Amino acid sequence: MNDSRRALMLDAARSVFDRLGIEGASIREIAKQAGYTPGAIYSYFDNKEAIYGALLAESLERLNAAVDAAGDGVMSAGDLLEAKANAWFGFYAANPRDLDLGFYLVQGVRPRGLTAELNEQLNDRLHEALKPCEAALQAMGLGAEAALRENTALFAHGVGLLLLQHTGRIRMFGQDAMMLFEAYLISLVERLQTRSG
Repeated sequence: MNDSRRALMLDAARSVFDRLGIEGASIREIAKQAGYTPGAIYSYFDNKEAIYGALLAESLERLNAAVDAAGDGVMSAGDLLEAKANAWFGFYAANPRDLDLGFYLVQGVRPRGLTAELNEQLNDRLHEALKPCEAALQAMGLGAEAALRENTALFAHGVGLLLLQHTGRIRMFGQDAMMLFEAYLISLVERLQTRSG
């Protein structure tokens, strides 16, 4: 019963955050959406930031599961890089609300976050989903610093394409985000193979 009540509260919170953003949401509004009293919400969560953090943590767990499952049986580091990168990109391409949650984009692009401790925990989970790409880059011959730099550029490229896709702006270029991401990955792998070859 407790798990189902918590899940109902999180579903209600997701709806409220989608509609009002972090700043506009309130425990009272979340409780109303869930059909509970604010006191019932507080028995599960300390504040709305804790609720947002719980939603984001669930999203990051699903992201990590998708990345972990990708590339089983792949032999080369280049193929592994492609499988892992396509896994996180594909997850966010198929789940735009998870991208919004991960970047606090429910009310526009502005720097914001949760508590410092919660931000650190959630950022660590996101970085865990990206580390397999970094490890593959190192297996392709890059040092730790260069692999981090390439992985950061890969993530930035992918997130930019995802934003273009989810806002519909990609249509003005007549392009497909998935194809552009795949082309970037192929180019990256070829560049690193040429460098090491």
